[in-house]
Amino acid sequence: MIDAKKIEDIAKQIGNAIPPQVRQFADDVEAKVKQVLQSKLAELDFVSREEFDVQRQVLLRTREKLEKLEQQLAALMAEKTQDLKSQPLPSSDQE
Repeated sequence: MIDAKKIEDIAKQIGNAIPPQVRQFADDVEAKVKQVLQSKLAELDFVSREEFDVQRQVLLRTREKLEKLEQQLAALMAEKTQDLKSQPLPSSDQE
């Protein structure tokens, strides 16, 4: 999530951009901008960098496990195919 200090800084910058004639309303505008920013940012689907890094590591481990399982499956299939090739074929002469 975005740091509350950054939101406050953005709100102050917007408040400072208000002309001096309406400076008395600047505090109200600043508070409202801060409130709207927090509300809209809360609606967004953000994850923290820490959470992203954790999920990335989980995904990497899962990929490694999947690759290992694929290799094991390929070895088993090759072994089974070899076993089938080494067995004699039934002949039609046998009665």
